[in-house]
Amino acid sequence: MRDLVSDRKLINIVIWLVLLGMAFFGTLPIFILVYVFLAVLMTLRTLLGRFPRRVKMTMVVVYLLIMVLQITFSSAVIFRHHIFLGAGFFSRVFGTMIVLAPLLAERMLIMHQDTDFYLPSIKEAATLSFTEFNAQKGAVIRSVKELGKVKQALAVDKLMPLFTDLKRHSSTHYINNGSLTDSYFDTVAATLDDPYIYVVISNTGSNASELISLFTQKQYNHASLSFDRDLQTIISYNGGENVYPPGLNPEMVTAFHQKADASVLVYRLATTRKQKQQIMDKIKQINQTGSAYNIVGLVVKRSLRPNIMFCSQFVYQMLRLSGLAYFSKTDGNVKPTDLVELDYYKKLDFCYEIKF
Repeated sequence: MRDLVSDRKLINIVIWLVLLGMAFFGTLPIFILVYVFLAVLMTLRTLLGRFPRRVKMTMVVVYLLIMVLQITFSSAVIFRHHIFLGAGFFSRVFGTMIVLAPLLAERMLIMHQDTDFYLPSIKEAATLSFTEFNAQKGAVIRSVKELGKVKQALAVDKLMPLFTDLKRHSSTHYINNGSLTDSYFDTVAATLDDPYIYVVISNTGSNASELISLFTQKQYNHASLSFDRDLQTIISYNGGENVYPPGLNPEMVTAFHQKADASVLVYRLATTRKQKQQIMDKIKQINQTGSAYNIVGLVVKRSLRPNIMFCSQFVYQMLRLSGLAYFSKTDGNVKPTDLVELDYYKKLDFCYEIKF
């Protein structure tokens, strides 16, 4: 049994084949069958593992809750009638991705535990020392908190607006054109003598941000650029807040306040007037040509057209274009927190934090 489990390559191939088959050919019974099968498998895996009883019970409850949410989502969203064809496709992709939710939950619950199948001895099964229980107490408390986050992020009232909003997006065509006005570029031009450009990452509490955080395990899930310290010229790729089409849009800091503990971190990066001019000219060109939000790129890490990007992809491309990039990574793989965490050469200076 241990040899079978250790064959990671074969398991990965099978998993990818199942996921691809579900995404393109899966029916409602198939989705439900896969959800139930994985929940049962993870339950058996947990019960045979070397974990305290309380941790096991917590994990089993989490798996069952995830299974119920998965089945509810597939029944209520994936296989309902979609007026917009893209919404149906993206709901199937998301429904396929959440197949792996029990594995993510296991990782959060037992980050550093041995997760191989294990048949304990009678002595091990009958013995649970106070030291072991006390060592696991903190993990259990953290697990309960993480479960609350998962439940909140996957709540129907949060998921439905996301999928309803899909009809506004396009990953193949430019749908945003001219959202940045001449007045905006006049304001940017007035900042060119400021010897810094500002990298902004934010923890907004939006439905999309909370969902993304389940997979990134990061608190900050949005990135922006600003030409000035006071963020009067802050800009990024976003959903447009139902004011503009999704794509390259101006932003307002007040719009980041979508939960009680929302926050914004502002960093500055030394630059020249020429480099800031290069970024401004590129943004002007994107604004004229058109743009769209790279929602597919969040999964496949690629852009189908040059001006289709997501937020951190845009920020990194602008830094690389002007010779300001301070780390090397494929732009489709850049997460907002990478902009800070991968600053190995200490190019960024922290300016301030905004708490709402």
